[in-house]
Amino acid sequence: MNELDVVGVRVEMPSNQPIVLLREVGGDRYLPIWIGPGEATAIAFAQQGMAPERPLTHDLFKDVLEAVGQELTEVRITDLREGVFYAELVFASGVEVSARPSDAIALALRTGTPIYGSDGVLDDAGIAIPDEQEDEVEKFREFLDQISPEDFGTNSQ
Repeated sequence: MNELDVVGVRVEMPSNQPIVLLREVGGDRYLPIWIGPGEATAIAFAQQGMAPERPLTHDLFKDVLEAVGQELTEVRITDLREGVFYAELVFASGVEVSARPSDAIALALRTGTPIYGSDGVLDDAGIAIPDEQEDEVEKFREFLDQISPEDFGTNSQ
């Protein structure tokens, strides 16, 4: 397993489909995962430290985990089959729960939990971006700094 950082979310054109971009810590691979608009909003809210008036599903799940004394210790992006990514939530008790990567990432950002990607997933779907292309990634980060969750056209009830 390789630790991953969340670079951010953006809308892929022309399909208008949101993606979350993860970066391999200590490596040069990036992992793009196509996600839904609701999850894009949830991830963007967490990255920007925004708290909606009413809790989103991921905020509620975090609150439930705290209320029942369960600690989320890892999020693992474990597999890619037929274009679909799979993830697991790993708890301190040893329990592992299957999850969509977008939901797992949104929850990890809220709980400060590390995110890992399997070697197989990174080998199959990771995109190597050498240091000399890092300026393109920096442009992407600047773009992310200028967008808000409302740009994804969802409403956060």
